[in-house]
Amino acid sequence: MSQQTSKGITYPESTDHTRTWEHWQTMAEDVDGLLLGVPDVQVFTSSGTWNKPAGALWVVVEVVGGGGGSGGAGSTTAGQGSCSGGGGGGEYAKATIDASSLGSSVAVTVGAGGTAGTTAPGAGGTGGTSSFGALVTAVGGSGGAACVGSSASLFAGGGDGGTGGSGGEVRTQGGAGGTGIVLTGLATKTNFGGASRLSGMARANPGTSGSQPGSVGYAYGGGASGSSNGASTSGTAGVAGAAGVVIVTTYKA
Repeated sequence: MSQQTSKGITYPESTDHTRTWEHWQTMAEDVDGLLLGVPDVQVFTSSGTWNKPAGALWVVVEVVGGGGGSGGAGSTTAGQGSCSGGGGGGEYAKATIDASSLGSSVAVTVGAGGTAGTTAPGAGGTGGTSSFGALVTAVGGSGGAACVGSSASLFAGGGDGGTGGSGGEVRTQGGAGGTGIVLTGLATKTNFGGASRLSGMARANPGTSGSQPGSVGYAYGGGASGSSNGASTSGTAGVAGAAGVVIVTTYKA
């Protein structure tokens, strides 16, 4: 015959050898108390509140800021092109926290993606900062620059990756957005959206004629790729970056 602890450790039981059975039971129950339960994982894609689970021992928090939006591409006449910059990716941070140092709940903020640049043309917006209370923050990526129509050569800079947050043991800057380039009136598509630690890089859309909107930033926290215009085209707006994320993994008894 045998018995099991609450977490599945099997130990022998024998009424013929009571002291031996008690020894096995003691060892099994001692080990059982050291085992962890199934981790509690909460993924916040919008702002909210984290509530500490029962039996929490320590908490691993991953935070990504919002991705930057791309700039708008201005209207063109014959022989002109325009090509805006891509948005930067959001910053990433990771922190390991003793659960006993946390209250019963913590406010969670998820940074929004940066706004799309206008057809004016206007620059893309900066992504919002994500945070787990005041303990760890990650800054959003900057927006890409706008680009006017031109028959000459010019550059519209990509947004910088997010950086400058606080807290945590691991921190990586978001990837920079690609530069929009016009070479003697021809839009050159190197205006990709910057990646975050938890997203891919948004590609620069192919094609140099007509209106070419950029790609929306990829989750989580990716910057948007830039837009472009070929000759004799109305202005094209930029595209929004992706919102960030807060992932809270709780290890518990």
